[in-house]
Amino acid sequence: MKFEIGQTVSVLDENISGMVVAIQGNQVTIKTNDGFELDFLASELIVMGKSLKTSSKITKDIIQEKEEPKKRHTMKIKAKERYEPTMEVDLHIHQLTDKKHLSNHDMLNLQIDTARRQLEFAINRRIQKVVFIHGVGEGVLRAELEYLFGRYNNVRYYDANYQKYGLGATEVYIYQNTNP
Repeated sequence: MKFEIGQTVSVLDENISGMVVAIQGNQVTIKTNDGFELDFLASELIVMGKSLKTSSKITKDIIQEKEEPKKRHTMKIKAKERYEPTMEVDLHIHQLTDKKHLSNHDMLNLQIDTARRQLEFAINRRIQKVVFIHGVGEGVLRAELEYLFGRYNNVRYYDANYQKYGLGATEVYIYQNTNP
């Protein structure tokens, strides 16, 4: 873009404008409205002037558009999805650790500790429904989970949705307002 001495220009990436006072090759010196002389590359400047009215009109249009209240679009949640649990905890051992050589006792302890931590997390975060995915197996983990859930007064547990999880999951409902 060609600049001439006396033109009003504005800096693209900064809130600086002024009048061109000198041009040396690709470098343009402007005198700001505060009286400072600053050097910029020609590519960093834009000519103000006749287009000032147009740009102020565009600015006003943008401000008006931003100030208008927008229509709120609420997502409709199907009744079926409304009752789905908000948190799932997969207790399969390959989801919990990368260690290959754990004894059965260590694996069970890791799974129960994980379930306890996640249940406490859900209680503290006021999450009402949690599904613990334990798999079918011989039922040892399931029995231990039922014992764990039975120790909480504000927790009820039952088989999770069969269509989604099969027989290998337990859904826990946490009653939030248990204080008298």
